[in-house]
Amino acid sequence: MAGETHAAEAAHQQVDIIGHLLDHQTLEVPFLNASHLLDGELHLPQFDPIYGIDLSITRHVVMMWVASALLIGILWLAFRRRALVPGRLGNFFETIVVFLRDEVVMPTMGAEGRAYLPYLLTAFFFILSCNLLGLVPYAATATGNVNVTAALALMTFLLTLAAGVQHNGLFGYCKSLIPHGLPVWLLPIMIPVELVSMFSRPFALCIRLFANMIAGHMVILVFLGIIILLKALWLAPFSVAFAAAIYLLEIFIAFVQAFIFTLLSTLFISMAAHPQH
Repeated sequence: MAGETHAAEAAHQQVDIIGHLLDHQTLEVPFLNASHLLDGELHLPQFDPIYGIDLSITRHVVMMWVASALLIGILWLAFRRRALVPGRLGNFFETIVVFLRDEVVMPTMGAEGRAYLPYLLTAFFFILSCNLLGLVPYAATATGNVNVTAALALMTFLLTLAAGVQHNGLFGYCKSLIPHGLPVWLLPIMIPVELVSMFSRPFALCIRLFANMIAGHMVILVFLGIIILLKALWLAPFSVAFAAAIYLLEIFIAFVQAFIFTLLSTLFISMAAHPQH
């Protein structure tokens, strides 16, 4: 019995860093003790798989819903009044939109970029909302889930293919994947290389966003977990100070990663639409 009690206490004192980063079928509800909650967690509805696909609601799915609802609500508040001079909140969003339009999309794609602005702006603000929501206590970072970033990268990939086919035709787009004037004997080598290059771009979009968002949270949890693992109170001020510094850096990274995803998506779409450039 003593051995089992000691093992239970040791397991209870462990810092489960990966467990805090992974997706779960429960949602943490702090400061609330209700009959429908179990250990402060709300169990989300689960459904039977449909053709082998699990469509159950998870923590990251709820976070995406919350991020979307907050984004729609904030934008409605910012632009609900059709005034010549928008308020401070409207100026904030308008500054970002104008910057992305005039400094990212238009210089890269020209006037044709206006057709892709709705998707690019939506991707930017959605990723930014998910990134910032993950910094709220008891919330979770949906963009720290590789499935979410893979879905975002897949949408950019499909839009890239659509832009290439629309501007060059199906045959012209496939032909543009091979460098002009390439010797025939190099085709068996270059065709697989170009295909791998085409699919590596959305893969890079997926992994870059996923890795950057999960890395910062892992570092914060490691710094805070040192206090528990080493049981040294004198380390607490240093660990908390480092964690706070990383937390502030994460706010900056949330904006940077949303911007990089939008910038690379614009670049990939432009390269597919105008391969000669």
